[in-house]
Amino acid sequence: MEVIYFAGGCLWGVQAFIKTLPGVYGTEAGRANGTSQSLKGPYDGYAECVKTIFDPTVVSVNDLMDYFFEIIDPYSVNKQGIDSGVKYRTGVYSEKIEHVNEARKFIAARADASRIMVEVSPLQNYVKSAEEHQDRLDKHPNDQCHIPKALLHKYK
Repeated sequence: MEVIYFAGGCLWGVQAFIKTLPGVYGTEAGRANGTSQSLKGPYDGYAECVKTIFDPTVVSVNDLMDYFFEIIDPYSVNKQGIDSGVKYRTGVYSEKIEHVNEARKFIAARADASRIMVEVSPLQNYVKSAEEHQDRLDKHPNDQCHIPKALLHKYK
């Protein structure tokens, strides 16, 4: 198994979508690339993200990027749906430089590459979100989400 982190706006919907993908064996709601090891205190630069545990023999980083681009507006800066602010930026992070390079190649190969605003960088820091945010839309299916319900369950 390998791990990659996807930030696509509010993490509730991103987690609900990603956990249904083939080859994904676990997800966790969290925060990537902030400066703190804690959930306490003021905003520290993090992006809301979903830690994604996947089997690379079933699904590649390129495949995961393809799926991810189904649920994000890759041209938007610090905004997805009605959620706005730096913590809602889009991004792909990993401790494995190979994952970072694959994500960058995926974007570079697109005809619209010059317009894409998805941050792709090594994971510097990760903090698991509070329990109330884990699998939030499973527990509260009518909560607000920027991803249409039909798309959330497309691969279920």
